[in-house]
Amino acid sequence: MQKWKEAMKRFAAVCALLALAAALGRPVKATGLGADTIGLFPKDVGEFAYADLKKARTMKWYPALEQQMLPERFKQFEKFLAAAGIDTNSQVDELTWGLVPESMLTKDPATGAGTGAAATDAPPDSEEIVGIALGGYNPDSTEAYFKAQKLPTAKSHGYTLFAFGSGVGPNDLFFFFVDSNKAAFGHRRLLEKLIAVRYGEEDSLLRNDKMYNLINEVNGSGVVWAVLDPAYTKLAMGQLAPEVQQFPEAAKLVARMQAMIISATASSGMDAKFQAVCGSTEDANTLSQLMAAGLLYKKYQTAKDNPELGTLLDQTNVVPSGDRVVIRMSVSDEQMTTLIKKNTFAFKM
Repeated sequence: MQKWKEAMKRFAAVCALLALAAALGRPVKATGLGADTIGLFPKDVGEFAYADLKKARTMKWYPALEQQMLPERFKQFEKFLAAAGIDTNSQVDELTWGLVPESMLTKDPATGAGTGAAATDAPPDSEEIVGIALGGYNPDSTEAYFKAQKLPTAKSHGYTLFAFGSGVGPNDLFFFFVDSNKAAFGHRRLLEKLIAVRYGEEDSLLRNDKMYNLINEVNGSGVVWAVLDPAYTKLAMGQLAPEVQQFPEAAKLVARMQAMIISATASSGMDAKFQAVCGSTEDANTLSQLMAAGLLYKKYQTAKDNPELGTLLDQTNVVPSGDRVVIRMSVSDEQMTTLIKKNTFAFKM
């Protein structure tokens, strides 16, 4: 149980890196994710992200990166779908997913509100995932195959949820077809919430004003993007920029952070942009200085073992902009290939 929770935490933390890697390629027109898809997700999603997998697969190094970064659980899930004739490499064009802290799924019987870390915007220590893979499917033939295999199932509003696992374990994943263009996957509780949202029984992400406004801001601006709420922003800061935590004053600044926005666009290489939404303009000015110092420290740390990463950090620009800290970086195809060879993005399981 603990190992799976840690894997999910790391998966959440590297979603940003995975998204950045997926963006490398030639210029494309970003059309944006439709509100009909965003509106299927439950209101209490804490991290929401999108990746154009079809574009990512045009890069010769992408398969090696995927193998290096994805948790083994998700690789096995791809094999599970492949057994039913679903070729994720050709049938899945886009992927969008959300993470919800388990504390938001455990309701107080008296108030009906979520309990635990998320209520205080503290970094979540466990979470569940729900996602939608957009592409072209044949639901009838796939469902017929799984039924013939007598897989464990669950029913909700006429939908059949097929289990990847025993069907009763707390970490088992399920999936079902929303329609011929959308395959939903994730933990059972969240899939049932997604179905309840579809039937108007629960509020959708469209009703979460703070998150949805940020999604609207970034949607369509890049091949890949992600939005994190305060709790997941703190988690990302701790895992993606641990060097900043060495400064005593950083803890208070991070505690007041409101959100993080990640986006990436493609040209001759990749241009990535992180926006950390701080508690105030003063916080942003101070945090930008601390992050610049942290990047410098990291660069010297990696100078010997991974000079290519050091070069990338040297090319990173950190500036304050109002109540935000804006971090920009550019990576060439050659740099990405070298970073992969150095095992830069590998999971430490």
